[in-house]
Amino acid sequence: MPLSEHGSISPAELEARLRLHRLPEIGPRRFKTLLEAFGSASKAISAPASAWRALGLPLSSADARRSPQIRDGAAHALAWLEQPGQHLLMFDQADYPALLAELNDAPPLLFVAGDPGILEKPQLAMVGSRRASRPGTDTAAAFSRSLAAAGFVITSGLALGIDAAAHQAALDVGGQTVGVLGTGLENFYPQRNRRLADAMIASGSAVLSEFPLDAGPSAANFPRRNRIISGLSLGVLVVEASVASGSLITARLAAEQGREVYAIPGSIHHPGARGCHQLIRDGAVLVETIEHILEALRGWQRLPPSPEPTEPAARHPLLRLLHAAPHTSEALAASSGWSLPKVLASLTELEMDGRAACENGRWFARVS
Repeated sequence: MPLSEHGSISPAELEARLRLHRLPEIGPRRFKTLLEAFGSASKAISAPASAWRALGLPLSSADARRSPQIRDGAAHALAWLEQPGQHLLMFDQADYPALLAELNDAPPLLFVAGDPGILEKPQLAMVGSRRASRPGTDTAAAFSRSLAAAGFVITSGLALGIDAAAHQAALDVGGQTVGVLGTGLENFYPQRNRRLADAMIASGSAVLSEFPLDAGPSAANFPRRNRIISGLSLGVLVVEASVASGSLITARLAAEQGREVYAIPGSIHHPGARGCHQLIRDGAVLVETIEHILEALRGWQRLPPSPEPTEPAARHPLLRLLHAAPHTSEALAASSGWSLPKVLASLTELEMDGRAACENGRWFARVS
């Protein structure tokens, strides 16, 4: 992203923000405290150490802000931003994701490879075990395909197991997907999913991180990135997770952020189902089909439109069937010859347009 694309942010201010962002003891809240106290990152960089101390900020950070390593890291990030398809989103700029901006600890900077525009589209997070069972990954893939075909962006953490299955399945149906890393974009982890990340970027999806480009894998970083996964999304679907899984952290954060939490049940004998069962006991929506998710999101203003153009009411194939008799979505798929994801996507739009309604699992045409 050329520097001119950063709107009201001057090159000097951008470089100063990148320097502040690299200071290890300056997290999101302290970053924003500095900007509020001094009015800009440029002034924070040049302020005396005593002014930092008066704000309760560590002197080690005040001393490090002018170090060659911090300057060099910022210069490298500026060079990275000049490359095609590489972007920086800032918390006080118009292109920052609106849902994520609602968080008190929203990342001040987001490095994005790919298309940052999809971050404003309705997203659903899918998370689960890194050591997922084959049925678990199959279930994740099936739900991801259906949700992506219904117009949702699938957001996850690009980890092994459930995450990778969800990302890949969204790509398989021509959908969009967002990967949130717990490392910097130039220090990709896990390397086994690097090819998947490249495919996501090449297809018009996105991979992002709040960490400096060269940040390596650290145990503390992955719970931090989970708040971004949930914060970007309307809801979080947990597919398979043990009671000690990091996916439960994401679900807890989602609940705290006011997002919907969904969980797929499993066998009482399978350890990977116990985390989902715990979530259901705690109030998560029990999910067996994509319709359970769509039902929970009905009325949400940002629900996505169907990826298929809607035909006039008189000629819409599904409405013709519904005018004849009520149908379940599965029956509509069988009668119309459409795939179930396509049927669900069209029904969602018809309902939003006030032309169809669902009661007790059966769809009816509304007479205008």
